[in-house]
Amino acid sequence: MNFKKYVLTNLKRVMDPELNINVVDLGLIYDVDFPEEGKVIITMTLTTPGCPLHDSIVSGVKYCIEDLEEFSDVEVNLVWEPAWTPENITPEGNRVLRG
Repeated sequence: MNFKKYVLTNLKRVMDPELNINVVDLGLIYDVDFPEEGKVIITMTLTTPGCPLHDSIVSGVKYCIEDLEEFSDVEVNLVWEPAWTPENITPEGNRVLRG
């Protein structure tokens, strides 16, 4: 099983409520790492450091992956470097934005 693809597919369930785009297609997920069996570390950012939905989005990412039986330990690292830019949005995310 490709665990990275599996995690990213599941993270598409987590939406940015203001833009109505999932965190993967919005380009907020920078890395997914599996340092040991049952553990996943997700490195992500937000569109702005002052994002009012900070707790909601980060918690959503963590809980989404904790629901998967393959992982018993989920860590979410929120980073601000490199800063998020609209270039991070995937083609699918851009289609959603354009409606």
